[in-house]
Formats: sequence, structure tokens, C-alpha cells
Amino acid sequence: MSIIRSIEELEANYGVPAEAATVKEVAVITRHYRSFIEAAPFVALATSGPEGLDCSPRGDLRGFVRVRDEKTLQMPDRRGNNRLDSLRNIVRDPRVALLFLLPGVGNTLRVNGRAELSVDPSLLAEFVVDGRAPRCVVVITVDAVYFQCSRAIVRSDLWNPARHVDPSSLPTPGQILAELSQNRIGGEEYDREWPERAKKTLW
Repeated sequence: MSIIRSIEELEANYGVPAEAATVKEVAVITRHYRSFIEAAPFVALATSGPEGLDCSPRGDLRGFVRVRDEKTLQMPDRRGNNRLDSLRNIVRDPRVALLFLLPGVGNTLRVNGRAELSVDPSLLAEFVVDGRAPRCVVVITVDAVYFQCSRAIVRSDLWNPARHVDPSSLPTPGQILAELSQNRIGGEEYDREWPERAKKTLW
């Protein structure tokens, strides 16, 4: 097996990027990039820590990641499973990467930067939904921002309803939990109760 083991070999294999691939990267949030962020209801948050890497889905009301200024983003940390994988990483290594997805749009937006966790009461109050504030707000200082072309979305046909996966063709969360826990948790009851439990604990 032939393995690429150096940057020189990698660049020789792929060639030089076109100018459009490099000029799009800037160190501030431009007005055009801001429009993507304010329209996005979903972002994947990547972090790194002593235990390894983590990539966590974050979804909320459209524009939930707020642009404070051209160098600063603010993202509420809503209720989850309390594993805190991303937050543990940020406390120990502030480097983060974000990938914004907009349903129906081919281009995605990428942001690299450094994050910290704020529990300032006045900031938390800005993100209250249904009377509930987030436990913290992830404040991100932007180092780089750029759009990603739509090839991956086009190849995957991601937004085409005709290509959606039938959930019944996959194991349910209850089935997965039951198998991994030797039936201590999960099962049909877990799946049956989950929709109502999720509805009550979204915020």
C-alpha cells in the first residue's frame, strides 16, 4: 500500500489550489458571511482535548449563533445529555471549528477560532427561550472564516426529500441502548417515551 507521508507528497498529488479557494478565507466576519450565520439553524462544533477529538451537533432557532462583532460569535449551550464533551475540551483547549449548514443551500460556512465559556447572567439572559436560559454561552473569537463550495452537498443529494433515509430501516436509540446495556436501559419503553421527553426538555 502506498501512503502519503509528507506535505510535499500530498501537494504533489493534488496540485495548487485555485485562487478562489484561498481568497475566500478572511480573519473577520464579513457582511456576506454574517448572512450565512444569521440564517443557519444548525452547526457542527469540533473541539480537541486530552481524551481526543469531538464533533457535536448544535441546532436551535434560526440564527441562534449570534454575531457580536466582526471577530466574535456567541452560541448558547442548550440542554443535552450532560456528557459535556465539547465543553470539557474547550476549558482545556480553546481551539474550535464550526461548520454551518443551511437546509436547502449548497454552500456551507466554516469558522475556526478560540472559544471560552461565559456564565455572565446578563449574557445568559439574552438567550432565554420559553423562560429557560442556557447553562453557558460559548464565546468564539474568530481566526478564520470562509465558505465551502457545494460539491459535497450536491454529491450527497442531502436536501432531496426523495433521498431521505427511512428511519424504520435503522436500529432505534432504544434498541441500541438495550443491546449495549444488557437491557438495563433502553428498549421499546425508551423509544415510546422519547418524543414527549424531548419536547419537554428542548430548552
